Amino acid sequence: MNFSDLGLSEKVLEAVTASGYTQPTPIQAEAIPHALARRDVLGIAQTGTGKTAAFTLPMLTLLEQGRARARMPRTLILEPTRELAAQVEESFTKYGANQRLNVALLIGGVSFGDQDAKITRGVDVLIATPGRLLDHFERGKLLLTGIEILVIDEADRMLDMGFIPDIERICRMVPFTRQTLFFSATMPPEIQRLTETFLHNPAKVEVARQASTATTITQRLVGAGAEPHEKREALRNLIRQQPEFKNAIIFCNRKRDVQTVYRSLQRHGFNVAALHGDLDQRARMAALDSFRNGSTQLLVASDVAARGLDIPDVSHVFNYDVPHHAEDYVHRIGRTGRAGKKGVAITVVTSDDKKSLAAIEQMIGASIEWQGELPPQGEGDGERRRRAGGRRGGRDGGRGRSHDGQAETRRSETESPSPARAAGSRDRQQSHERRDRGPRPAAGEAPRPERQARAPQRRPEPEEPPVIGLGDHVPSFLLRSVKRT
Repeated sequence: MNFSDLGLSEKVLEAVTASGYTQPTPIQAEAIPHALARRDVLGIAQTGTGKTAAFTLPMLTLLEQGRARARMPRTLILEPTRELAAQVEESFTKYGANQRLNVALLIGGVSFGDQDAKITRGVDVLIATPGRLLDHFERGKLLLTGIEILVIDEADRMLDMGFIPDIERICRMVPFTRQTLFFSATMPPEIQRLTETFLHNPAKVEVARQASTATTITQRLVGAGAEPHEKREALRNLIRQQPEFKNAIIFCNRKRDVQTVYRSLQRHGFNVAALHGDLDQRARMAALDSFRNGSTQLLVASDVAARGLDIPDVSHVFNYDVPHHAEDYVHRIGRTGRAGKKGVAITVVTSDDKKSLAAIEQMIGASIEWQGELPPQGEGDGERRRRAGGRRGGRDGGRGRSHDGQAETRRSETESPSPARAAGSRDRQQSHERRDRGPRPAAGEAPRPERQARAPQRRPEPEEPPVIGLGDHVPSFLLRSVKRT
């Protein structure tokens, strides 16, 4: 099947051909005809299968008729992150090159004034994150009564980020007669309830088993020690040992770990950039652009880069941390092996990651192959720290964190103190006992009887006559004579 068989307009087909695409992906081949027929669409497909073009191309065809009005956009696309929203805007720019459509991007980190100016001129396609969209609506700068097509992209990511209440509110503000295109990689119960509430007789398009991984990705597990310096060393060795290595995205669970791994790789001479939610929008886009154009070889990122980002030709993905949620594993490794290309995904596993790893293998329905030796089967780092009496358990050690040798030293000192420390402890205890008993009696003197604790008695106060009126403390202004008139 070719794009010309899907019913797209001539202008859209010319832009698709100019982009170098000839055949649609399965999700595009099934979703585009239903979208052109003005039906609601529920699309479920693993990441990297072309979901963005599955709603971008039919929207461009449908928008060729009509025009936008001030502050009343014709279509609305909701994305969970700024990066995904900016990527969708690029798709409309590329595929809508032959059309004169106004596209506006409402995301955080950008001036309200510039966004208000675009909305005032009239917008055919409004791409927004839920928070910034509601900010404009509450300020009275935006009307949603003219929405013809509503697109909710990466719905499961919206759920993870806590945007579902905002999505429900937005769905109630747009017209009931709008067309809804709903796309997600997984379908948890909360998302299922959302689709049953706001979609009307949707055409369900599912081109892959839910929560499955692409067959073009080679997955491996590598064991490492639970201490941070051991994990960082294992990561550096993996990067150096990979055959046919071109570039890689390195995922961490926490933003502060992103910075730590980034600085470590930078010190060891790697060409690396960092991407996480605490960076401003300009720094985030600069990091993505440098990785896309090849000037940066490694990108250390949080899960902000795990969903839907179209970064072509990523050869490797490294999970520095095993993700806490099994669904995030599917999205992380989906950054490689895209568009039919081969990819490699390697996860660094410690003895603390057994439960998370078991949940991932259960979700994808397969066991992941181990490379090299397994991690130690003894106590994990968090358990060792709890036994050592550390304040913080698990891998969130912070400043009180210590290496294994130091933790074992503290534990051995607690369990079996040295003779010197034991003698000192006895001396201190005897000193406290002597102080409590008082001075020792002299030789041949009978021991003094123990003093009985008596309650302190208050000294009796002398009796004074009761004070009448103000007593001797009469204010002077009351003693002045008053002239009668």
